[in-house]
Amino acid sequence: MSRLQLKITAGQAGKRLDRILGATVPELSRAALQKVVQAGCCTVDGLPEKRPAAKMRMGQTVTLDLPEHPDRLQPEEGHLELLWQDDHLVVCNKPAGLTVHPCPSCPEQTLVQRLLGRFPQLSRLEGQRPGIVHRLDKDTSGLLVVALTEADCLALAAAFAERQVHKEYLALVSGLPPLEGQCREPLGRHPTAKIKMAVVPEDQGGRNAFTEWRRLWNTDDGSVSLLAVRIHTGRTHQIRVHMTHMGYPLLGDRLYAPKAVQNMAPRQMLHAWRLSFTHPASGEDMRFTCPPPHDMPDAALAAMQRMQRLVITGNPGSGKSTLSASLAALGVPVISADDVVADLYAPGGAGSQWIGRLRGGLLGADGAVSRSALMAAMREDPVLRRDVEQTVHALTQQRIADFWQQHENAGIPLAAAEIPLYFECGWQHVFRPVPLSVGVHCPLPLRSARTAEHRGWNQEKMAALEEWQWPEDRKMGACDMVITNEDDLPRLQEKAAGLVEKLRLLEQEKKEEQARTLGRIWSSD
Repeated sequence: MSRLQLKITAGQAGKRLDRILGATVPELSRAALQKVVQAGCCTVDGLPEKRPAAKMRMGQTVTLDLPEHPDRLQPEEGHLELLWQDDHLVVCNKPAGLTVHPCPSCPEQTLVQRLLGRFPQLSRLEGQRPGIVHRLDKDTSGLLVVALTEADCLALAAAFAERQVHKEYLALVSGLPPLEGQCREPLGRHPTAKIKMAVVPEDQGGRNAFTEWRRLWNTDDGSVSLLAVRIHTGRTHQIRVHMTHMGYPLLGDRLYAPKAVQNMAPRQMLHAWRLSFTHPASGEDMRFTCPPPHDMPDAALAAMQRMQRLVITGNPGSGKSTLSASLAALGVPVISADDVVADLYAPGGAGSQWIGRLRGGLLGADGAVSRSALMAAMREDPVLRRDVEQTVHALTQQRIADFWQQHENAGIPLAAAEIPLYFECGWQHVFRPVPLSVGVHCPLPLRSARTAEHRGWNQEKMAALEEWQWPEDRKMGACDMVITNEDDLPRLQEKAAGLVEKLRLLEQEKKEEQARTLGRIWSSD
């Protein structure tokens, strides 16, 4: 047990106890010092102090008893996945969550102590990290080479220093990086956060660092990508800092990624995938490939599990609303663009307020938009029609996008929007991810008869509305799927149920194909 005693100076007054101790004992991490304080090994003016965040006053005397760690490491039992072993070296697959070698914050249960249990010859090497010539972060998985003799340790360390060892990682990142790219920003200790690294100019202590990547896979919407990342230097947290700096933080990275990206995986999605070097004794070329643990493909597949967005469209009288109602009866959330517009045009609605200011005579006595007056005015004035359509369509588009996002956040697998003018408005190029479009087809004579019977439309009104829309053959040709509605309601309801089942099967096939694609990528040599 060693004892540290210090008196708080004016410059230290008001600062946290653990920060003062960290500056006094820089060889220990702040986390390790916090554990010592919490264990009751600290007094302030002779009284026990177990709060690392306690603020100190000038003149106080702090006493800290630091437990001595034994110089000789003790072997431990534990699982080891070995890919290669001989008298000179070991290549293993380090699991995520396992620290490579002892340190003040983790003196036991490390990879080195497991290796000592399997390879007792490591005890002949000095220090707390015998045989370790490179490291992986605790939560990074993958390939690690360990030297078993002093001569092999020196030879491998020299190979790493001379950049003769090639390391490639798999990284799941947020966003869609270019197919190939690199970052050469120098790295150093973060100026204020001791446990973090950062991009730091070389004239301020940063060291040169070189990372390059190639994109192997990405989700359809570009929200997540799988990269093969090669590092030409071995700076602490190099990949994590460089990719965050480029705008593509690693999924699950609790230290560098935004909160939303942190929550996308149980740990930082980084795996040492490939390792190649020259054997220090035989001169043989050694090449190893190791697929990632299951949490990485699980995170990739979870990222692509977006809610299926469906658009129902068609010409007047085709049965769009009937199909939408049938889907709603099956439990599919549905929003109607016409209902959104009706809400905008209602008294006090955003649309009615704007249109009322735009031109007089377009509102009724109750303050709602007069549809007949507005339609007549738009027929006579193309500029007015353009202005009204642009504004009302933008408001409607946003309402539908919010509807989809709300239901996706709730974990709903499928939600539909009935949008009569989906293609006419150019919305097939707007929404992300791109919805699947389903057209409802019905011959014009039957549509005209239906609108006359159920809506009271005359031929003139029907012709006017048809004129503002794409011809039906063009509209149906632009849809991903088409449902014909020439029969009675029960038949359309059957088709709605068939549509839901078909979408479920398509989504399942898509997931399975993506899983096969990912499997082919990281099982390749």
